[in-house]
Amino acid sequence: MKIIDPKELSSPQLQLVMQSAIAPRPIALASTINAKGEINLSPFSFFNMFSTKPPILIFSPSRRVRDNTTKHTLHNLLEVPEVVIGNINYNMVQQVSLASTEYEDGVNEFVKSGLTMKPAELVKPPLIAESPVNFECKVLEIKALGDVGGSGNLIICEVVKIHIQEEFLGKDGNLDQNKLDLVARLGANYYSRSNAGSLFEVPKPLVTKGIGYDQLPDVIKNSSIFTGNNLGMLANVESLPGTDFSSEENIHIKAQKELHQNNIAKAWEILKLD
Repeated sequence: MKIIDPKELSSPQLQLVMQSAIAPRPIALASTINAKGEINLSPFSFFNMFSTKPPILIFSPSRRVRDNTTKHTLHNLLEVPEVVIGNINYNMVQQVSLASTEYEDGVNEFVKSGLTMKPAELVKPPLIAESPVNFECKVLEIKALGDVGGSGNLIICEVVKIHIQEEFLGKDGNLDQNKLDLVARLGANYYSRSNAGSLFEVPKPLVTKGIGYDQLPDVIKNSSIFTGNNLGMLANVESLPGTDFSSEENIHIKAQKELHQNNIAKAWEILKLD
């Protein structure tokens, strides 16, 4: 195993390791405005939600690694502590990338990227019309994490209004993960796409109190066929469906095929002998 002491790496080297390993990361497309009324638009992949009540989002416009300068987004928020955060789907990812260009102060990245401004209701910065969901936010706190290149600046903000494009809703009225087709950031120049071909569901253990890996029969737990994922699925049942189970590889292969289709009950039926 390769062991790394973060203090022994340069900032670019450490950033590459962390951004590649801690991924995929959702992207905040942040719309801000300064005291002069100049608008800025910039994406940030140091971003996530951290509370539901109150609804809190946090993103971080870090100090630039190469020269320790700070970003226009941070300057704007220090002057006008309001922000609109839009999410990003595949249809707009190239425009969002263009908005990340380091244009001069005062340049409106909406204009440069071709993305569309739309008036917000409770904050001064505009909504991003192309984003499936926009969050109007009031900034509660800006917390600097350091003063060297690569140091983050946590923008802790509370959502005060949410705008959802109806075309991204499912029949149940909720956001449809397939329709959203969201994009996330990886390391280097890589992104990932959450579409129908890459999405999968995992039943939450909170719904059923699974027996756990330790309670699986040895003939199942020691199988040369089942993977860790397979065993995790088999262990997420409230009770064993029998007392005697097959140790034959061909039976395990048949059960594994059912697991690949999320048919846990069917897999257990194939495995049990009694």
